[in-house]
Amino acid sequence: MPAKAPKTARHLEVERKFDVVESTVSPSFEGIAAVARVETSPTQELDAVYFDTATQDLARNRITLRRRTGGHDAGWHLKLPAGADTRTEVHAPIEVSDDADTVPAELLDVVLAIVRDRPVEPVARITTRRETQLLYDAEGTALAEFANDHVTAWAASNGSDAGPAEQRWREWELEVLDTDSDKKRTASHDLLNRLSNRLLDAGASPAGYGSKLSRVLDSDAPAKQSATPPADPVHRAVAQQVEELLVWDRAVRADADDSVHQMRVTTRKLRSLLKDSQDLFGLADGAWVLDELRELAGILGVARDAEVLAERYQRELSQLDPELVRGPVTERLVSGAQRRYQLGHRRSLAAMRSKRYFRLLDALEAMVTEPPVAAFGQEPRPVTIDAAYRRVRKAAKAAKAAHDAQAEDADETLHVIRKRAKRLRYTAAATGANQVAQQAKAIQTLLGDHQDSVVSREHLLAQAHAAHLAGEDTFTYGLLYQQESEIAENSRSQLDSALRSLDKAVRGSHR
Repeated sequence: MPAKAPKTARHLEVERKFDVVESTVSPSFEGIAAVARVETSPTQELDAVYFDTATQDLARNRITLRRRTGGHDAGWHLKLPAGADTRTEVHAPIEVSDDADTVPAELLDVVLAIVRDRPVEPVARITTRRETQLLYDAEGTALAEFANDHVTAWAASNGSDAGPAEQRWREWELEVLDTDSDKKRTASHDLLNRLSNRLLDAGASPAGYGSKLSRVLDSDAPAKQSATPPADPVHRAVAQQVEELLVWDRAVRADADDSVHQMRVTTRKLRSLLKDSQDLFGLADGAWVLDELRELAGILGVARDAEVLAERYQRELSQLDPELVRGPVTERLVSGAQRRYQLGHRRSLAAMRSKRYFRLLDALEAMVTEPPVAAFGQEPRPVTIDAAYRRVRKAAKAAKAAHDAQAEDADETLHVIRKRAKRLRYTAAATGANQVAQQAKAIQTLLGDHQDSVVSREHLLAQAHAAHLAGEDTFTYGLLYQQESEIAENSRSQLDSALRSLDKAVRGSHR
């Protein structure tokens, strides 16, 4: 069982590593603009045990997880890629009652989409004798830290009687510290470049590995990123979306802003791409992967729909004259939607911790790592935009008929156009038909506003009824309802023009 989850803290780490030989003399930082003084800290003795699965899933995704003692930041460290030279570090303290070989549950949950239900165990031990210099500006703010590391490391034993082989090397680390804002991060990267040049002039070279652990395991993750992408454009697009899904998974677990929405969008993109290219991936109609993606999107949708309503009502109420906001309408509409979001978010997390979810991720990764298959002994049919566009036209024809007849399902027929335009957009983007993708996105956005209005009006009616039963003033609900009706009508009035633009783009894609 995972250890009891301790309180964690996050910060952004911006650093570079350099290889040096034993005889290389540490550089001087005199004369560098912004550096007023350099302070040498006492030598530290650091001892870290690194954790991963047997198949090194964390290392393959450029993630490191360790338990380190010694130094000012002793504790559990989880480091996640966050851009060039940049990682997000999640830190948890070492509790007295800790089992040294059991990863804290709260850290493990962050990378659960990577490790899933595979055991996470020690894979290496690394000790470091670290000599540190801190660089300060004239105001006494610490700007950067230079570390001269003498490293001794052992990979986990492979069963040999001789035990794990010992490795020794020397390296330099350069970390900029003042990165609290975008402006400071830009200035820090400029300083990082200037300091790096000083290290290169002293005889260092850019590190051949992204981390100490990757050097020990000889399995650096940059090789993963430089791997040749799939040649087929749809296969390549699916592979990209699978990577995006894992990124947004971590964001949802951290409850980052807009993360549920982005993970839901990615899930829907994957389903659309796979559904329109089933023979390419060996999927039959009704394939369980497609069903699971639809189910996952539905679960995420509970939180997302509540999030949309909370933001929508907050914005609309703030734009009204205060005299027009009557009764506890903000509590019912905004606070109520926020509470539903929290419930939906917890439900999403429960689904994302299930074996069912892990098996879906396994299947998606298998699809993108294996070459396209031939269905029934035939070459997979190339994916084109024509079939997807025909579905949009068919839905548009049905919507016009429903609107002319003032049918009860007229709003639903517009929603069908939106869903089919979305599928066309994803297929067009994957196959390079950018103008088609752009026009399909315009329809998707237009009818997305319409569908949000439909959902909002249904919710307003329900809340107005509840308010009426409670003896509250319902005037504001009616006012908001009218505004939503106008939004829907405005969307409908622009649809024909948007459909004509899409038709023109499709025709142009065949020239």
